[in-house]
Amino acid sequence: MALLGRCPRCGKGKLFRGVLDIRESCESCGLDLRAHDAGDGPAVAGIFFIGAVTVGLALWVDVRFEPPLWVHAVLWPALVLPLSVLTMRVAKAALVALQWRHRRDSA
Repeated sequence: MALLGRCPRCGKGKLFRGVLDIRESCESCGLDLRAHDAGDGPAVAGIFFIGAVTVGLALWVDVRFEPPLWVHAVLWPALVLPLSVLTMRVAKAALVALQWRHRRDSA
């Protein structure tokens, strides 16, 4: 359910209130989601994964095509920002689901 951003208990209610904000409770089954905190894990996953891939691609593009600097300035932020948000959203949902699964007594 992490890829879909759904409640870890019922799989029907939405997990997110906005882009990255976790709801206080599931709208479908009422699961209290306030105790499930993903912390900085999703951001670190985004930094390491997206950062490493982007730097490698940027170096390859620079060596292979030798574009002007403005192409790098336009291309990489347009690629990195949506991928970072997507990575953080999936990682946050996965961490909340893992916390719920392994701490059922607190839910």
